[in-house]
Amino acid sequence: MKLITNRPEFYNDICEEIRLFLPRAEITMEGGEEDGSLSLMLSTGEYFDASAVYRCDEGEYSYTHRTPYRGGSEVIERRYAKRCMKAACFRAMRKAFPKKLIPWGSLTGIRPTRLLRELISTEGYEEAKRLMLEEFDVSYDKFLLAERIDRIQRPVIESARPDEFGVYIGVPFCRTRCLYCSFASQIRTKKTDMAAYLEALHRDIELGSAMAEAHGLKARSFYMGGGTPTILTERELDELLDKICACYDTRGREFTVEAGRPDTITEEKLRVMKAHGVSRVSVNPQTFCDRTLRLVGRDHTSADIEACYELVRRIGFDSVNMDLIAGLPGEDETAFGASLRAAEALSPECLTVHTLAIKRASRLHEHLDEYDLPSVESVERMVDMGHETAERMGMEPYYMYRQKYMAGNLENVGYSKSGSICIYNIDMMEDGMSILAHGAGAMTKRVFEGGGRIERVPNPKDIDTYIRKIEQTNAEREELFSL
Repeated sequence: MKLITNRPEFYNDICEEIRLFLPRAEITMEGGEEDGSLSLMLSTGEYFDASAVYRCDEGEYSYTHRTPYRGGSEVIERRYAKRCMKAACFRAMRKAFPKKLIPWGSLTGIRPTRLLRELISTEGYEEAKRLMLEEFDVSYDKFLLAERIDRIQRPVIESARPDEFGVYIGVPFCRTRCLYCSFASQIRTKKTDMAAYLEALHRDIELGSAMAEAHGLKARSFYMGGGTPTILTERELDELLDKICACYDTRGREFTVEAGRPDTITEEKLRVMKAHGVSRVSVNPQTFCDRTLRLVGRDHTSADIEACYELVRRIGFDSVNMDLIAGLPGEDETAFGASLRAAEALSPECLTVHTLAIKRASRLHEHLDEYDLPSVESVERMVDMGHETAERMGMEPYYMYRQKYMAGNLENVGYSKSGSICIYNIDMMEDGMSILAHGAGAMTKRVFEGGGRIERVPNPKDIDTYIRKIEQTNAEREELFSL
């Protein structure tokens, strides 16, 4: 498909709008128009006027969107120009695909709640509501969801102090690679040089914590993710947690470890975690259907999940999260409902309902035609079932994010019982505070006071490069936090 525009700086944003309707489209600004085209032009005067024309075999569909010109800073002008162009593109494409389920309208960002909060702050509630519903074409149900989550998050966000930050520790290794996974994680085998990675990770933690202390910063929460952190042996996990606790003040702080897959969890590892003050554990089934578990590349059963959960409880963890994915290959509403009932019977404190995202780097995307995926309407109903189950369990939605290429253009929602909200999840997803990240592929970000400016320093994804550049990456972090 060819894209023709007089504002090429918005190429990626326009492509994201097109892919809401044509998720597998290859879009280029070069070549002919045999496979269809979108022409999108912006003119500026008293108003922003964006004219979109989508041409395909079925015909020609056009829309012109006008918004008042917002002068002032270059950043503000660019923001409103982009919004105008995206709205015109969305509505022209909507004419061509009137039955396509697009509940979040023209929004393509991962943080709808942050957008709503910013709009309420700058425009007032009524105008923010109008913009979400009329300007961005968000459905009323999704607006209500975003509004509810924003209301729940506000006390957590407002309690953050300027000298606080979150700490992320990444262990990008797994036992196997799931069919839908696109993370930069590696499979741990007997030949994996885990010692070299852990030595570098320990050094990373030493350098980062020293930098934070020098700048008078205090950790508010800790999160160990992956990959699968419990791929580590008991000794490796013990030594890593020793290092974290020696370098940072973890006492009384929220500390989450993604135990993730039950085939990596042992009683000894859980006791190590408990002894180091870990307060939250994620045990992530994704599904309780044994057939689906085998299909997506997990070598454990639903019975293993239940046994693992009971072990976590027996060791004394009283804050457990479980993840489920709506839209997995071969699953229908009946299968997803069975997984929801299994999770409800176990009664974790938190439940995260993900919508399957078909990422381009995943095996699922590479072999998409080989798998039987549920319909968009079915996935939407699964997401609704997740919400109904969480409500029945006494939970409220407390954080949400979206990803590219999600089934039905839906969302991931974290639900929590009273008093069990994960502070790190809110701080991270809502850009509520700075995050100091350790480990290959992890992303440090500094949120400047006021939240209007965010800058990032990525750790290299490649393990060998990460190890080689520890000192250099820390120097970049030091420079970022010295601004």
